[in-house]
Amino acid sequence: MRPLIARVEEIFGPDGILAQQLPQFELREGQARMAAAVARTLEPDAASTTNLLAVEAGTGTGKTLAYLIPAALSGQKIIVSTNTINLQEQLLAKEIPFLIEHLVPTLSALCVKGRQNYLCLYRWHQLYAAPQSRLFAQGEELAAIADWLETTTTGDRAELDWLTDDSPLWHRITATTSQCLGSQCPESGNCFLNLLRKKAAKAQLLVVNHHLFFSDLALRRFGHAEVLPRYESVIFDEAHHLENVATRYFGASISHYQLADLAADVESLAESDLSGRDRRKTLQLARALTVQAEQFLAVFPKERGRFALAPFIESCREWETEKAALAEALLSLTEQAEFLLPVSEAWGGIMRRGEELSRTLETVTGDHDSRHVYWYERRDKTVALSASPIEVAAELREALYPEVKSAVFTSATLTTAGTFTYFATRLGLPDSTETLVVDTPFDYAGRTLLYVPPADFPEPNQPAFSTAAAKTLAELAKSSNGRALLLFTSISAMHKAAKALRAELPYPLLVQGEAPRPRLLERFTAETHSVLLAVASFWEGVDVPGESLSAVIIDKLPFEVPSDPVIMARIEKMKEEGANPFVEFQIPRAILMLRQGVGRLMRTATDRGLLAILDVRLFTKQYGRLFRQSLPPSPVTRNLADVQAFFAGK
Repeated sequence: MRPLIARVEEIFGPDGILAQQLPQFELREGQARMAAAVARTLEPDAASTTNLLAVEAGTGTGKTLAYLIPAALSGQKIIVSTNTINLQEQLLAKEIPFLIEHLVPTLSALCVKGRQNYLCLYRWHQLYAAPQSRLFAQGEELAAIADWLETTTTGDRAELDWLTDDSPLWHRITATTSQCLGSQCPESGNCFLNLLRKKAAKAQLLVVNHHLFFSDLALRRFGHAEVLPRYESVIFDEAHHLENVATRYFGASISHYQLADLAADVESLAESDLSGRDRRKTLQLARALTVQAEQFLAVFPKERGRFALAPFIESCREWETEKAALAEALLSLTEQAEFLLPVSEAWGGIMRRGEELSRTLETVTGDHDSRHVYWYERRDKTVALSASPIEVAAELREALYPEVKSAVFTSATLTTAGTFTYFATRLGLPDSTETLVVDTPFDYAGRTLLYVPPADFPEPNQPAFSTAAAKTLAELAKSSNGRALLLFTSISAMHKAAKALRAELPYPLLVQGEAPRPRLLERFTAETHSVLLAVASFWEGVDVPGESLSAVIIDKLPFEVPSDPVIMARIEKMKEEGANPFVEFQIPRAILMLRQGVGRLMRTATDRGLLAILDVRLFTKQYGRLFRQSLPPSPVTRNLADVQAFFAGK
């Protein structure tokens, strides 16, 4: 058989299958280079020692086909991991069917999701038969799921378009790893997860999200697995998210919600499984855990957010008493579950959950080690306590890289100021990792303009900034005739601007939080001259091609306020090691986020528009040069008249 790289080069060549079969195919030199690099990584020659590749592929380069085609032709069992459902759906609905039709007719591909997406038949039958099931669902909801179970072959909640994301009913009928009865389950023969595992074992390409991949990877360290079979190589798309996701799964966390959920499951099982003294005692222990979990929750301040755990423990007089009482309530319930094992294997699942929660409670609140940061997060009705690794590089070097033949990392934003140094350092990639930058084919120089305010504009930390920014936002939005996405670094700044702009702009003003994200984007796309104000998640994943999005305006450079305990711990560790966290950590993080934000403008080759960053530090601070080096090659102006002329077509 011809080498993989030769076959790939032919496919992406001027007379290849893509040129023959793809309508409006354009030969993209960057796409072909990326495909060849992926092929080399998946099938390294004798002279090659690397099996790791990082590729920054700008919007419009066709990166999905550039990695999917070598993956499909390699014959390896490969995981393709993405951060968003949208990209997963695109792969399964568009690119993979194309490959099967024109390139690899025998290719088998499957989307695998986390456990929480699949119904547990055992828990369903337990709930459906229990009188208290009416607490979690109306009769019509239970009937609808019963009817669905007559036809579904997957048990995937995505088939239930009427089910809300936060449905309490669904939570009662899906199973986490610790809730699963495994081979002892009476429904194991029909289990949707078991059927999924069998399908996954036969598929060549598995499409997953980062959360499932790292959940599975973390569990494998302890000899367990979620639903993923053994694989040979992995391709990470949207790879700039990996550090944050890996941090979550290589740590430990316990929440008031988990404790209350365990107690509720025990009550439900006791009602259906037990009688007499055993039932009374078990219900008493479950209710005691519920009460103790509520008391533990009440110990924490009401202020929402993330906070360091150690200072709180030192200042809380009731801490040791409440922690000991909670540990005792958990232990008592776990011992009772062990006692009830002869009654039903279901009590084994309860016992394992209790043991796991007890271990996690001790891990997070016991003796702290220097490799982790310990923190708590207060939400509306719950609190979660966590231990997170300060660095995931060592974890990845141990748990991932030695276990795969190849790993490919790709995203539109991996470099800062033209280098992969930050990305490689954070993920622990060795110096032998091959890197490649594939620039976007979009004509930023000819079709965009970058506006930065003049030198006398106040810096973001000056009192006059908010007023000046609101005035400039209004002028820019008027110049673009609406059609603008306004991105902010804080919710308070967004609301201040919204209040000022409502009186100034004659266009519909759409503000994040006033409607669900999908609805806001639908309106923004449909109402061509509307203005959308947003923070956080809207900095990436917004794909509005065409006239409706003709200006992306950013209020200031997106430096994080270093109050998050994990970020603070990483900064402190770098200081202790003699590094400069501002230059080596905070600036690169801000650059990557800024690049994601400005990337919302050009989504197709025919798009045209304005980029605006209302932060003069791009020119007044020495580090501004690093940000400017990381931006697209748009012509720069500091004159509003140039913006008006740009939109007037002059």
